[in-house]
Amino acid sequence: MATEEELFASVDALLEEEAQLPPPAERARLREAAGVTQARLAVALKTSTQTVKNYENGRSEPKEPRLSAYQRLLRGWAAKYPAHDVPAAPAAAPAAPRPEVPETFTGPAAPETPEVLEGATAEPVKAPASPAAPERPAPRRPAASSRRPAAKKAAKPATDPRYPHGPLAVLDGDGSAYGIDGIVLDCPAATVVELVEWTLRESGLGAAKLNRYGKDSDPLIVLTAAAAVKLGLPERLEGHEQRRSLRLPEDHPVVKQVGRAKWRLTQRGFGPWARIYRKAQGRERQCVQLAILSWDALDERSWPGVSEMEPADIARVLGVYAQRVITPRGSTAVSGLELMTALRPPTKAVQDPETGNWVSGHNSGSLGTEPMDPAPPEATAEHPVVVNSGWTGGFLNEEAYQWVRPVDSLTDEECMLPFAVGLDLNTAFLAAAARLVVGLSAPDHFHAPKFNPKIPGSWLVDLSHIELDPRLPSPFTPDGSRPTGPAWYQTHTVAYAQELGYDVHPIEAYLRRETGAYLDPWHDRLKTAYVDTLADLGVTKDLDDRQFLAAMELHKQVDPALAAVLSAIKATVKGGVGKLRERPQGKHYKEGERWPALQRPTWRPDIRAAVISKARVNMHRKLRNMAKMTGLYPLAVLSDCVVYPSPGDSPLDFLPYAASGKPQPGGFRLGPTPGLAKLEGVQPMLWAVDLMEKGYNPARHIKGGDAVLDEGE
Repeated sequence: MATEEELFASVDALLEEEAQLPPPAERARLREAAGVTQARLAVALKTSTQTVKNYENGRSEPKEPRLSAYQRLLRGWAAKYPAHDVPAAPAAAPAAPRPEVPETFTGPAAPETPEVLEGATAEPVKAPASPAAPERPAPRRPAASSRRPAAKKAAKPATDPRYPHGPLAVLDGDGSAYGIDGIVLDCPAATVVELVEWTLRESGLGAAKLNRYGKDSDPLIVLTAAAAVKLGLPERLEGHEQRRSLRLPEDHPVVKQVGRAKWRLTQRGFGPWARIYRKAQGRERQCVQLAILSWDALDERSWPGVSEMEPADIARVLGVYAQRVITPRGSTAVSGLELMTALRPPTKAVQDPETGNWVSGHNSGSLGTEPMDPAPPEATAEHPVVVNSGWTGGFLNEEAYQWVRPVDSLTDEECMLPFAVGLDLNTAFLAAAARLVVGLSAPDHFHAPKFNPKIPGSWLVDLSHIELDPRLPSPFTPDGSRPTGPAWYQTHTVAYAQELGYDVHPIEAYLRRETGAYLDPWHDRLKTAYVDTLADLGVTKDLDDRQFLAAMELHKQVDPALAAVLSAIKATVKGGVGKLRERPQGKHYKEGERWPALQRPTWRPDIRAAVISKARVNMHRKLRNMAKMTGLYPLAVLSDCVVYPSPGDSPLDFLPYAASGKPQPGGFRLGPTPGLAKLEGVQPMLWAVDLMEKGYNPARHIKGGDAVLDEGE
């Protein structure tokens, strides 16, 4: 005979089996009786409209804590609108049918641009329309983190029906996949292979292409440490190599599992950023990106504090970056380079006039599909072009400034000023990329050419005869010293010598016949991202200089998540420019061998040189104009930071203003757009002079503490 305890346990179990929610049809009736649409309910429950539809047709059930919230809402509606007393209020409009994948081409079938994924040796992968919207994205709990309003200034992109849940998700160990705008999906995957298949078939993740001839962005799944362990991955990658070079060994169970399921890894292997793909089927691209947080996928220098955030906030940071810049493809440097190609795809579909067939053709203004060797002076010492030719003619030395003014050139009046004030130019490399004409074709060699400032290239010319004020750095060398003889310079540097009134007579040159403003769309997108993100942090274009300085002092505290986005945008600019001349990596490299980066059409050290040359010339022009307008000379320059002696602790105490109060054109001006300046830091003048006497650069430490400026690569 059963005991009392056993009977009570049995009854309790029966009670637990009682339906926790009314039947699906009753849920829909109550919502319609209240006059609430499915979309409005989705917003209240912090989920998607499709998920609400699933609740009301019985295809999925909510889980805690959303379950309790939904129960409370339905109980309230049931009390107001019992089944026998439905009000005459208009019912919500019927749910729109789920969108189908639109046809993307109605004429003859156009070929797709071939692509090999990041060094993969498999067949080219084609760029198709992405998979249809998922059928059953099951939500979990709402984001348990700081929930701030969506960024105000960002023009919210129209939702692509193929990707209703945005570009990416952050997967936690309990199966909650946090997306943009507070959406939380239920991911049932227990293995990496199941995760890839869920992402492509059910998640509704991805992003539309940025150019009509480009490719859609593959969905990104970011794994927390708990999610990585749940999927069979180690929580940390250990080894003696650099962290970014670490990979899972070929015999790791997860790598084997991926291979057995007929999925492939790119040649980068299974590291902090992994790409898992299959050959495209028709127009359907099959590729998923994974980023493992505990493997240091998000560099602290580019994404400050992000790895320590809650998953929902990580999704917010990466989601804003993806919508304003690009879905991350690796480091911010890699993403910066990928953005160039996404905005200027190398090929497009063209019709063969003879056959009428659609074939892959060159997209004018792009860098094409094949890598291009540089001219010997544009290369690096280990490049095969240099090693195999025995080149000894010198190299371009177009680098950012690292200059400290000689202490003996300081006057007593300058030394008596109380403060050293540092100014930093906003994204100086990005400002230099604006309307920058670069070479698109291979270099041709010329002897004794006439200089033409409109032709991009490298010129061997002697600028040592040009004598400038020693209180300013030379515009022709990174260390600010006067040239000692003939040297190779990029076009902007030589053109500036002409601007200063000097004759230039090149000895030889490597020039490019086909030219174009390749970086223009890259500049425009990143400039908009930078300005919009600053505006969301309270730093807008309509502020006067005093208000601007006050807003900049507090902007990082306004919203740490958006402050991290701003940092990542700046790192994308500098890293992208640096990647144009990526050096060999790894201890096994031997001089004269080709390294992987040389296989990219975007390995273009001449374009990098053009950006840095223009940025350095822009800096010198401002320094010279400042001296003319104010009589002030800098103490030091480091990349895009300059330090001036000042009578006060603010830039307002020495920047030139007209009688009307407006900034004088030509010098440094405060403001939130690329090329304008902000306050970098303030220190006592004695502190700066002491550093200069010891051979250190005050601009490197003007922020205080151990702050060191990122010099671009």
